[in-house]
Amino acid sequence: MSPHPVGADQRGEALPDRLVFLPGASGHVGFWRPVADRLRHGGERVHLGWPGFGPTPADAGVRGFDDLLQRVIAKLDRPSALIAQSMGGVLALQAALARPSQVTHLVLSVTSGGLPLAEYGAEDWRQAFQGANPQLPDWFATARVDLSDRLPALSIPTLLLWGDADPISPVGVGERLAALLPASRLVILPGGTHDLAMEQAEPVAQLIDRHLMAARPKP
Repeated sequence: MSPHPVGADQRGEALPDRLVFLPGASGHVGFWRPVADRLRHGGERVHLGWPGFGPTPADAGVRGFDDLLQRVIAKLDRPSALIAQSMGGVLALQAALARPSQVTHLVLSVTSGGLPLAEYGAEDWRQAFQGANPQLPDWFATARVDLSDRLPALSIPTLLLWGDADPISPVGVGERLAALLPASRLVILPGGTHDLAMEQAEPVAQLIDRHLMAARPKP
């Protein structure tokens, strides 16, 4: 079976030409590959890594989230979908707010989305993660981003993927994002943990394919 087309649907509305995959705090470039390999959508795949995280070499020019954000924005030179895990979801939302005309779709998996997670009973993973990864820069654990007031203005079709067994980003976070994002749909996967995109790659890929084929309405 041939892959889904890219560019525009029969009504001339935008579909993504490029699929940009963003990892979480681990910076694992291959995190989304099990899903990406199953997608029927024909768009170019771009897997970003974070310099200094995981296998991606450190870069002296990257000193904080703003520098990572610019790397994401640099990939938005054509209609693109941003598909993001955890910490990457915050960057995806910031990029979409900065370049809304270039982002056709968002897929956010178990992210904070720029919300204060403590209010939703989330497990604080930062200290343990830093202890297990002392080579990582510390700014990612100390940064605080609150996008709550800006999200209602984001009309990009958004698929929210959550698991009901994730203590790091509980379902309540996904429910709040669904309430704030006007064009969003929340799907809760039974048994899904914080790594649900890797653990349940087949159903996740099917959900993303359906989402990406829903063209973004014209303004």
